[in-house]
Amino acid sequence: MTIPSPCINVCRMNQASGLCEGCYRSIPEITEWSRASDARKRAILGEVALRRAAAPFESGLRGEPVRE
Repeated sequence: MTIPSPCINVCRMNQASGLCEGCYRSIPEITEWSRASDARKRAILGEVALRRAAAPFESGLRGEPVRE
């Protein structure tokens, strides 16, 4: 089974969080992706989902305030 990368080609690392502003992965997770097992990829995607859900900004890590 091939699990697609969560990369959306917005490759900017947020200095405060250490996460990519596009895919919410850390540098170690990004570099590990191509050689990771499917189980590990699913684990990374689970972490990504939690990070996205917990992001205090509408646009994720980009620093834009939530619109109300």
